[in-house]
Amino acid sequence: MKDKKHELAKPNLTRREATLALAAAATAVGAGPLRAQPKYPTRPVRVILPFGPGGVADVTARLVCRALGDKLGQNFVIENNPGAGGITAARATISGGKDGYTLILLTNGTATAVPLFNHLPYDPVKDFVPISTIGYFTCVFVVNASSPFQTLGDFLKADKAKPGTINVGTINVGGTQNLTAELFKAKADGQFVIVPFRTSPDVVIALLRNDIQLDIDFYAAVKPTLDNGKGRAIATSGPQRSPELPNVPTVQEAGVAGFEVVAWNGLYAPAGTPQNVIDTLNAGLHEVLADPALKKRALDLGIDARASTPAELDARMRSDIAKWGAVIASAHIPKQ
Repeated sequence: MKDKKHELAKPNLTRREATLALAAAATAVGAGPLRAQPKYPTRPVRVILPFGPGGVADVTARLVCRALGDKLGQNFVIENNPGAGGITAARATISGGKDGYTLILLTNGTATAVPLFNHLPYDPVKDFVPISTIGYFTCVFVVNASSPFQTLGDFLKADKAKPGTINVGTINVGGTQNLTAELFKAKADGQFVIVPFRTSPDVVIALLRNDIQLDIDFYAAVKPTLDNGKGRAIATSGPQRSPELPNVPTVQEAGVAGFEVVAWNGLYAPAGTPQNVIDTLNAGLHEVLADPALKKRALDLGIDARASTPAELDARMRSDIAKWGAVIASAHIPKQ
């Protein structure tokens, strides 16, 4: 009887073992593709810039991408693809695929393009996913070294005393510098005339000739004029004083409440790019952008090199689209 019972129990035990074996096999099969997934990146990565070579965005991107490439073991190759509104760069990036090997540099200028263009053929919020910021930078308010305006308060007093007689120079109607001037005019209830120029050097020449009384531009564009003593900074546009100009007060400190402009550059990928790619790039950027040597080189260009989370970058893009859309509407800047 004992032998018979033993024989009857044996098949039941075998079925349990078979069930456990099948479950283990299924787990092994499901885990296989995860273990086999190749580590990113395994080949060079394209980074498309909506700017020409030699500008601040180009120089900064090359500095950061070189360090990121060293960190991740692959070249990050900069491709300059300038065009109005970043349209050609956006199209090239989207057509490059969603595998993480084609990225794009978007900026606060991308945010201004959304309300500035009638038919922008891409949506930076929907067509791209944020990875991290690369850096932040502010505008500098510069007067001629011989100007009677020692402070921004002096400038505003003169503007109110003689409305419509003071000129402020910027580049490109609808560009960040130009919109900074428009926002400043609105917040300060200014009466000055905003005069657009084709390039930053053109604005500087106009300032030195006293054709304009104030130049609003990024630090890198006015640094030579400040260094040679022909220009004098009287304010910066950020919420705190700029690291490169610690003795220059902000516009808010000068008494213009609610004024703040911080420009930025950020790395994005086409929507649908795998999350592990975004995570790898974000972690790499956090590490390289914390390097003191890189931060110093960026600061020489007026760039505060600093990484962010993807969510922080997404929130900044959305906020700037709304902010600059309101400025463009109030200034009655025609859509392009």
